[in-house]
Amino acid sequence: MTMLTYTLLTDPAPLEASAAGRPPSTGTVYLLVTNTGQQAAFWSTITVQVPVGNGAGDLTSDFTTIKPKGEYGTWSGTLSSVSVQPGPQGSNAFQVTALGGRASFAPGDHMVLTLEEVTVAPAAGLAVLKVTENTGRTRTGRLSSSVAAVSLVKTAAKEIPPPCDFRPDKVMLDDTDTLTLSWEGSDDFSYEILFPGGRRSIASNTRSWSPAAADAPKRATTYILVATSRSTPQRKHYLTTTVQVRNPVLEILTATTGIDTPWVQGTTDATKGRVTFTGTGVEISNNSGGQSTLTADKANLTGVNTEWVQGRSTDDGWISFPKDGLNVYRDGSRSWGNVAAEKADLNGVSTKWVQGKDDRDGWIDFSYYGVNVFRHDEGTKRWGVIGVNRIDHH
Repeated sequence: MTMLTYTLLTDPAPLEASAAGRPPSTGTVYLLVTNTGQQAAFWSTITVQVPVGNGAGDLTSDFTTIKPKGEYGTWSGTLSSVSVQPGPQGSNAFQVTALGGRASFAPGDHMVLTLEEVTVAPAAGLAVLKVTENTGRTRTGRLSSSVAAVSLVKTAAKEIPPPCDFRPDKVMLDDTDTLTLSWEGSDDFSYEILFPGGRRSIASNTRSWSPAAADAPKRATTYILVATSRSTPQRKHYLTTTVQVRNPVLEILTATTGIDTPWVQGTTDATKGRVTFTGTGVEISNNSGGQSTLTADKANLTGVNTEWVQGRSTDDGWISFPKDGLNVYRDGSRSWGNVAAEKADLNGVSTKWVQGKDDRDGWIDFSYYGVNVFRHDEGTKRWGVIGVNRIDHH
């Protein structure tokens, strides 16, 4: 029976066995040594033997990775470090030696031997550490060797949880917003994000990503997070999230039942004319907000209300519509213009004179007293001739 009491603690608790294809499982083992008796115990060495291998009863498969250290604490609260050294080659043990060859272990005092960076063996089970103490009841008396067995549990490796909570920092984006996607997941997966027109691999230990300006969403966009197991590449998980854009950019829009909108506008400063839908029809505006021009190859209308109509060129003639009829003008001088027609069906004609189509044709002048008939005679205005089949007068 040992004079001292030994207790094992681990971090994490319990330790998780290493799993094939994953980074090794590591942990820290604490051996707490206490004197629970009523009198002091004198000790010279304490040796801790670690079971090494890949079995259920082994703590680690690699003894060389373990980093030991020790600390002694008195009942009054004083702490001091103690030296922990590896045992003989192949012993798989650590040994603590008392300063001066023998030291007192008073009731209530404690010693903590810490084994850091323990690579946990791959098989789950109960690992038993063997502790050998050399102790006695007097400072100079005979020391005896006693052995204690202390154990700890190694649980089977847990299945790696799949990634989760793939989310955008904003679900509705304005033109100047930067999008950041984030998620929760293990380092045992490699990550890739897919989006329309591209894919991006994510750096290790990174759980967020923002698209570059060239890849920023211009319309409602769905992103897919692909998580691939590093140990089992055929094991994949897919998560999706969608963001909306307040002012989406579309290459083409097809609406089968109609489009409801107060206005339509061009995309650049040079094309920012606007069509506004009002209660009485539509308004056409230029990029400054003023009234503008509607251009078409053909217009099929029931009626047109307008102040004037002009040809396409700036020096073409135009027709204005005053209250009492219409006026015909020629070019930009606003002088009276000509009306050319095959036939005119009129209720009446008010005119100063009438002439044939040719410049040498005669004409009729309407004076106060009646009518005058003239002809052209080598550039001279002379009386002309009236030719009729019959005259019926009263």
